[in-house]
Amino acid sequence: MKIFKLRKPNVWMSGSLLLQANVGMTILKKIDYTKYPLPRIRHHAKSGLYFPQRQQKGNKFYYHPEIKHIDWKQTFSDGNPPALLDIGCGLGKFLVETAITEPDKNILGFEVRKGAVEWTEGVITGEEIPNARAVWYSAVNGFPFIETETLEKVFYFFPDPWLKKKHYKRRAFSVKLLKEIHRVLKPNGKLYLMTDVPEVDEFQQGIINESGLFNFKYSGVDEWDLSVRTNHEAFCLEKEIPFIRMVCEKK
Repeated sequence: MKIFKLRKPNVWMSGSLLLQANVGMTILKKIDYTKYPLPRIRHHAKSGLYFPQRQQKGNKFYYHPEIKHIDWKQTFSDGNPPALLDIGCGLGKFLVETAITEPDKNILGFEVRKGAVEWTEGVITGEEIPNARAVWYSAVNGFPFIETETLEKVFYFFPDPWLKKKHYKRRAFSVKLLKEIHRVLKPNGKLYLMTDVPEVDEFQQGIINESGLFNFKYSGVDEWDLSVRTNHEAFCLEKEIPFIRMVCEKK
């Protein structure tokens, strides 16, 4: 396991899309996020959202509707299915900015907090980004609406750690989830993992080994092939909090 600190970017501008390449800083498109005031959103979602639809009891007003089919022609401007999936997209920085940097690829995001999805969708609509969508959905229900072997990459970054052992059952990362990710990925497709909690990394490594579905390796600074940073990744860099990156390749 590699725990490392990345060098801080030379410049960080809040409210702009900035990408740091090996040879310097490239500005692709400025997004003035201040145009989209953030509502009050809980950092941690209700624990029930981490359990499948079939286990929900009582009032389900806080739980997303069941999704069995998505019409991609009504979802993305080119009518094609997504090539990228961001599980737990949060406030959508990585989702939105990846869509901008890869305009020929559609990216779909899942997030269990409805308010975060509504805010991200507001940014996507306001900036007229045709290849990104955020959906109020919990990945523990599987992806019946995503066709087999259609995705190139899946991202699963900084999940809620649920550190108490009695709360492990709330962790979405499981053999069942890996089977779904394996199904929707193309041959040699990749799953990207990132966390700042070593215990979570150890847990995830155990699940990957148990599944037998992926080869994986830890990724150093120069091996990570994603240029866009997540909100929490940027926070870790600013506060000099070490974090762990792993790339898993479909067997």
